[in-house]
Amino acid sequence: MEGFIRSKNDPEKKFQVGRRGFLKTGAAAAAMGVLGAIKAPSKIAEAATATHYGYIPGNKGQWSKLRPEVNYGGASVSYAEYNDQWLGTSKIVGTVKSTSEIDMGFSQVVRGLLGQKPKDGFLKPGRYPLATAFGLAIGRVSDDSVVGGVPTQNKLPIPDPEQMSMHIKDMAYYLRADEVGIGKMPEFAYYSYQMDPSLMGVVARRGEKNIEIKEKPFNEKMPYVIVVAVEQHLETWLASTGYDGIAIGQSYRCYHAVANIAILMAKYIRELGYNARAHHFGNYGAVMAPCLISAGMGELTRTGDCVAHPRMGFRNKVGAITTDLPLVPDKPIDFGMLDFCRVCNKCAENCPAGAITHDRDMVEHNGYLRWKSDFEKCTVFRVSQEDGFSCGRCVKVCPWSSKEDSWFHEAGIWIGSKGETASSLLKGIDDMFGYGTEIVDKYKWWLEWPELYKIY
Repeated sequence: MEGFIRSKNDPEKKFQVGRRGFLKTGAAAAAMGVLGAIKAPSKIAEAATATHYGYIPGNKGQWSKLRPEVNYGGASVSYAEYNDQWLGTSKIVGTVKSTSEIDMGFSQVVRGLLGQKPKDGFLKPGRYPLATAFGLAIGRVSDDSVVGGVPTQNKLPIPDPEQMSMHIKDMAYYLRADEVGIGKMPEFAYYSYQMDPSLMGVVARRGEKNIEIKEKPFNEKMPYVIVVAVEQHLETWLASTGYDGIAIGQSYRCYHAVANIAILMAKYIRELGYNARAHHFGNYGAVMAPCLISAGMGELTRTGDCVAHPRMGFRNKVGAITTDLPLVPDKPIDFGMLDFCRVCNKCAENCPAGAITHDRDMVEHNGYLRWKSDFEKCTVFRVSQEDGFSCGRCVKVCPWSSKEDSWFHEAGIWIGSKGETASSLLKGIDDMFGYGTEIVDKYKWWLEWPELYKIY
């Protein structure tokens, strides 16, 4: 694959420094001395003057008991106000309309709108055994009766909204979430219609040639959204191509984890006497990207509607709980992702489907600005490629997703969150070390059966 570290005998080998050897020497300190001498440019995002007002998060011990301070992985983070012109750093230029889940990529595949081979590839059972195992487990917690329900009639006494918010975050961390945030629920984030059957209902019926998908109205309106994220395993990504079978295994593991967290939290809130509904991969009633942004969990990226977190990038999967439990929402954040994506292009350069745009600027889509990446190309590749099953190549190569914990990487992420000039510097260093495009064979633990990937 283009961009992988080449063998010693390859004359086209790019200059790359082994990252681990580098970090064990004084070269790292010397390099950081040079980087530290560079004055970080001021924030140039248009949103900075429109939405930022110097919000300061609570003192240590006020975020939660189990996670007193937010872990942004070294990124320089500022906070944004809620208003009608911006959702975080995403500019709203018109009316944002709720969408129907039936128009999402996998639904279009099952309906045959993207071709016969993609449909056959998605509906063929057993292409990756680990995904099949996780799919069974996710399906068991996907019914409407599991994700939602009627609250108890007698509301229990609860603390004030600020303390309740801390408690809710503690519960998410206790249930093994890696990150959690609370946001005002954007009304347009709800689907207008859901798929019927649900996506996991379709997955459970793999092997059938014709599955009819209908729409059913989704009418919920809640004031708050709690978003939980579970991190995908870094070393596994370092050993993966990004589009072998483990890519979907990584996704499904985290989808299963956040599904369990979301349904437990929603049920707990209903037991307190308040309305709550879980949203997860097996039964979403809402689009997660605006929920993430609203809850201070990240910014949009070049990939279109995918949201990156300051520490994890988008090497995670998320679920949510919508509720009327009185809470104090967090602020949307700005850590320079839009500036970084304008100059990086690494996901576009390495996308095997050619689905990610190289354009510098965003364009209007459904009333807001985003990069115009091609979700149909992405979807078709993920369900019909036969060198693996699905794809997470963009997750693997993104500089915000591919770093181990270290002082050096935290310093680099801090630089990358300081505007376009600094972002170009971080991208160059990232390429020099081969981050994201290498395959670290010693971390590979899983088995593959390539013959199962074949569709026909």
